[in-house]
Amino acid sequence: MTLTFAMEWLNLLFRWAHLIVGIGWIGTSFYFIALDLSLRKREGMKEGVFGTAWEVHGGGFYHVEKFTVAPKELPSDLIWYKWEAYLTWVTGFALLVVQYYFNASAYLIDPSVMKLTAGEASLISIISLAAGWLIYDRLCKSPIGRNTPLLAVCLFVLILGASYLFTHVFSGRGAFIHVGAFVGTIMAVNVFGIIIPNQKKIAASLMAGEAPDPALGAMGKQRSVHNNYLTLPVLLMMVSNHYPMLTGHPQSWLLVALILIIGGMVRHFLNRHDAGDPFARFWWALPAAGVGLVAAIIMTAPKDYSGADAVSDAAALTITRTHCATCHAQTPTSEAFDEAPKGIYLETVADLRRYAEQVMVQAVQSDAMPLGNETGMTEEERATLGAWISQQQ
Repeated sequence: MTLTFAMEWLNLLFRWAHLIVGIGWIGTSFYFIALDLSLRKREGMKEGVFGTAWEVHGGGFYHVEKFTVAPKELPSDLIWYKWEAYLTWVTGFALLVVQYYFNASAYLIDPSVMKLTAGEASLISIISLAAGWLIYDRLCKSPIGRNTPLLAVCLFVLILGASYLFTHVFSGRGAFIHVGAFVGTIMAVNVFGIIIPNQKKIAASLMAGEAPDPALGAMGKQRSVHNNYLTLPVLLMMVSNHYPMLTGHPQSWLLVALILIIGGMVRHFLNRHDAGDPFARFWWALPAAGVGLVAAIIMTAPKDYSGADAVSDAAALTITRTHCATCHAQTPTSEAFDEAPKGIYLETVADLRRYAEQVMVQAVQSDAMPLGNETGMTEEERATLGAWISQQQ
């Protein structure tokens, strides 16, 4: 068994685990925010209860109560929702190591962006993730944290600044996935470092017969809401490597800004709908998301090569044999692959015609291929290949 084969299986298993626990975390986040927003004050509520909700699911009815701070007594079988968040981050970081650190020259580093060793790129990655949380946490705990609109703007700028940094350090794929990891780290440490510890302090106070500090619950609620609004953008970042129109765009950091706006507005619309607010107060969120989506579509519109000079089959094949066939061959010469990715071969003119659409998307309209641009494919070569593909249509 080769090392490449073993790493492929590790990649698959970590990705599978990441999806499983991530679905659990996102599901509980969405559920509890929706539950919180659906609480209503009703007659006959117990002392200290903030609101209640009646729900129906799976053929049964549920009556849920939320206390302003906490009840006077807690049961021994109190359920904590935390491992979904912890394991989502652990499996995500493991996937980052297997996919990007281990194959840094292919997936993380692009010499045309910045010449780095695998160790340097990995160190920058780790430091940036830690720095993101520290800056975010200081913002939330500063006077800015008490001004929700101002804090939202600051967090937007923080993520956008990180995106700009990543796109000027890593490859397109590496940059986008790091924006997702940057935001995901903030979300996971919110649970590990703030939400769960604060809940434990509240529980400990109750056990000791003391009045819990309301500020602890308020801080946990703030971080929980942040996680909720960041969920939709981070999900798209995590699958971005399948879409070179995003990762291969020369101003991909601006696309991150649009994704934050689109995801945030959609989440706001759903939250306010769950809260039962009058439609007139939140209708604008969907049009705002729509404007962001239209802007993203316009930004990623493909270039037109149909008017370029004619390109011979031999010239096109020379380019693909030089830059593509190192991986996409019956016997790849690249150390990263034992066999051609996705079973795509680009060794003959017939191969090139068969997979022309994929080549156009991956290597012409974007710089997603070659991976890490290890072979140094130039913009002129991409344009030449684009012109040849346009001739085939």
